[in-house]
Amino acid sequence: MRPSLLSLLLLITVPLWSGDPIRNVGEPMTVPFQCTEDDMAQAGLACTEEAPCPVYVELTAVATLGSKIFITGNLHTESSTLYSLLLQSDDAGETWTEPVARIHGASLDLVQFPDFEHGWISGEMLQPLARDPFLLTTSDGAKTWRRHSVFEEGTSGSIQSFWFENAANGTLVLDKGSGANRYQLYESPTGGDTWTVRESSEKPIRIRSMPPPGTGGWRLRADAKSHSFRVEKMSGEAWKPVASFAISAQSCKPKPVVEEPEKDKAPEKDKAPDK
Repeated sequence: MRPSLLSLLLLITVPLWSGDPIRNVGEPMTVPFQCTEDDMAQAGLACTEEAPCPVYVELTAVATLGSKIFITGNLHTESSTLYSLLLQSDDAGETWTEPVARIHGASLDLVQFPDFEHGWISGEMLQPLARDPFLLTTSDGAKTWRRHSVFEEGTSGSIQSFWFENAANGTLVLDKGSGANRYQLYESPTGGDTWTVRESSEKPIRIRSMPPPGTGGWRLRADAKSHSFRVEKMSGEAWKPVASFAISAQSCKPKPVVEEPEKDKAPEKDKAPDK
């Protein structure tokens, strides 16, 4: 399918995140987040000062490009997905930044780099259910990213898996959630800019050329003891910790109402005595 005009308008380079890097000091790092009134309104959150709404970090995939490490995921509450999340480290996990702007109501999932220049990250909108799958793509070694929708019109479902043999040829499996054609396999000869459906099935479809999960030498692991996601690298026959991120982020709650101090009343003028 060919991207729509709206999709083409989304083919933009997102400016680099300008905040201070998150520094790894050996303890779980906290992902910066400042909940706004708009965030609460759009997510339908009824948060109060006495009962704030907890916000959580969910990390979904890790991949590397040379010395760079990338982690995908989202920020969410118990009932709503707030923002997508992409974390990047250029120094073996010592510091982390966000190379693309967060996308409201979306999550980022799978990551693949078939060479040192090209890469893809899958994502979908999650408000309220998975829909409108999209890809973030790079062709300059992850210096810049562009975003575009996979399909011409909005559709339900999410990208279950994808794999690129090289910079041009890729395969993608869409999970529509239900129905006789729940799983659909697409192929692209244009680096993911256009897709053609090749197969549909009510049963899961596996991309034959895609290696089995867990063969990349890196993994994410939820650690209940530290309430964090641990980033680990295979070293010899053991997993070595590289970094960890706290599951909890700053909660959503309304801004405290600041009462203006009462202005000092002007003293009454002395009344003239009654005659």
